[in-house]
Amino acid sequence: MAEPAHVPVMLSEVLADLDLKPGGVVADGTLGLAGHALEFVPRVAPDGVLVGMDWDASMQEIAKTRIGDPEDVRLHFVHADFRQMPETLQDLGLLADGVLLDLGLNSAQIDDPSRGIAFREEGPLDMRMDRSTGEPASALLNRWPLNQIEQVLHDYGDERWARAIAKQIVARRSERPLRTTQDLVDCVLAAIPPRARDKRIHPATRTFMAIRIAVNRELDGLEQALVEIARCLAPGGTLAVLSYHSGEDRAVKQDFRALAEEGAYVELHRKPLVPTAAEVAANPRSRSAKLRSLRRVQVNP
Repeated sequence: MAEPAHVPVMLSEVLADLDLKPGGVVADGTLGLAGHALEFVPRVAPDGVLVGMDWDASMQEIAKTRIGDPEDVRLHFVHADFRQMPETLQDLGLLADGVLLDLGLNSAQIDDPSRGIAFREEGPLDMRMDRSTGEPASALLNRWPLNQIEQVLHDYGDERWARAIAKQIVARRSERPLRTTQDLVDCVLAAIPPRARDKRIHPATRTFMAIRIAVNRELDGLEQALVEIARCLAPGGTLAVLSYHSGEDRAVKQDFRALAEEGAYVELHRKPLVPTAAEVAANPRSRSAKLRSLRRVQVNP
């Protein structure tokens, strides 16, 4: 089987913002397949440190193989969610010169039908990033009351047909539990009239995104985590965050503005950077990315 591929999003912009130097400490809180981290390693060599965290153990194993064992950079791989970065860095006795959080999915996760994240191929309705814990999407959708399903679709997916889709899910599960991605797609297609469908994206796109966010609790504690991670930066260190939907970007924006007002941090860009037209053409999955970066200018506010 061919090794899964992943194109790192906004790589040149991330590298420019982090501005890594030899001997530096860089933490990738969303290591994935190491697309960004592979470029971090030579920039902190010699005598640098890379801390690679990911909640998906299978992706992390591939990342370890790709990075290898560079002689002049110390590597620390941690199977954990990025929200645990403050504790991780504290345990290692490190402050970070650069931190990256890429809040999106990597292509291998999207393209793996067994994960149930995408709707292009039928697979189990799972959606968990860390399949060793939590409940799959099917269990939640077969249990949640109608109002909760509607709320998730509205809040996390900006889905204007949230009520109709929720009603379809509840009606269909009364006959047979939802088990596969196609079951959920069928609910969406039954709820949204053909003439009302967005011509630019598949009708199920927002629903799948919203349910995935809920299953993995992707926004839970995000704002608090961003603040705590920013406190882990060394003077001159930078936290760069790639977000892909409005809820994530709003949390990043609000936290960065609040931290900048303290006086110990500065935002590198008043407005988020977005991919170039050339990058979007080469990698369409980058189209919704937004990059915000925050630099620590002193230790104490």
